[in-house]
Amino acid sequence: MLALGEKPARSVLQDALRYWEPRRIAYNLALTAVAVAVVVRTWPQFQPAFRWSSVPPLAVLAVIANLCYGAAYVVELAVSDSPARPAWRRQRWGLWLAGTLVAMLIEYYWIVDEIYPDVPFSG
Repeated sequence: MLALGEKPARSVLQDALRYWEPRRIAYNLALTAVAVAVVVRTWPQFQPAFRWSSVPPLAVLAVIANLCYGAAYVVELAVSDSPARPAWRRQRWGLWLAGTLVAMLIEYYWIVDEIYPDVPFSG
C-alpha cells in the first residue's frame, strides 16, 4: 500500500474527508447567506436583472467556489508527512474559517463590483 511517511495514504485521505466534507455544508451555507442577503437588501434594483438565464452562470460560480474549497486537501497532503501534523489537526479549523471568510469577501466583491455595480450597497 502507498504510504505518506508512516501513515497509509488511505488513512490520511479518510481523515481529511471526515474533517473537510461536513464543513463544506457550512461553507456553502455561508456563501448562500451572502448572496441572499445582498439580493434581499437590494431587491428593487436586482429584480429586473433576475432571470432564469442567470442560473447557469451562478451554478458555474458555485462549482468554482467548491473547487477552491478543495484546496484544503492540498494542505492536508502537504502536512500529512510532517512532524507538525498533530498540531495541524488541532488547528485546521483556522484554515477553514479563514478560507470561508475570504470566499465570502470575494463573493461580495464579485456581486457588488462585477455582477451588479450600479446597486447602492452602503447605508
